[in-house]
Amino acid sequence: MYDWLDSYLRALPGAEHDYKAEWQWDRYQIRGKLFAAMCAPGPEHKVYGGHPLVNLKCDPARAELLRAEFPEVLPGFYCDKCNWIAVLLDGAVPEDVLRDLCVSSHRLVAEKLPKYVRRELGMLE
Repeated sequence: MYDWLDSYLRALPGAEHDYKAEWQWDRYQIRGKLFAAMCAPGPEHKVYGGHPLVNLKCDPARAELLRAEFPEVLPGFYCDKCNWIAVLLDGAVPEDVLRDLCVSSHRLVAEKLPKYVRRELGMLE
């Protein structure tokens, strides 16, 4: 298990955390824009069921490569399956790969924010 993941996501620049009780999701956002979500779907959710996971935004081409390399990387759970991936947290995705995916997801979302917001958050010089 990746016990460091929650604190790592919270420490990214401008990250805000909340818990969506009705979905049972820990959500990580930048100014209201989701960049990561952790949850543990029930068994009714087929391949996702019974596995803690993190949803992360991901470039579609990279997502395909990751799914080919790691069986624990699936299309996003309850997210756009083209631009999001779900990483099963009880699998064997290397820690450095998961850290890089978190930073990449954060960057993809941050890039869409207005420049003044990125400047306020220390993401621009």
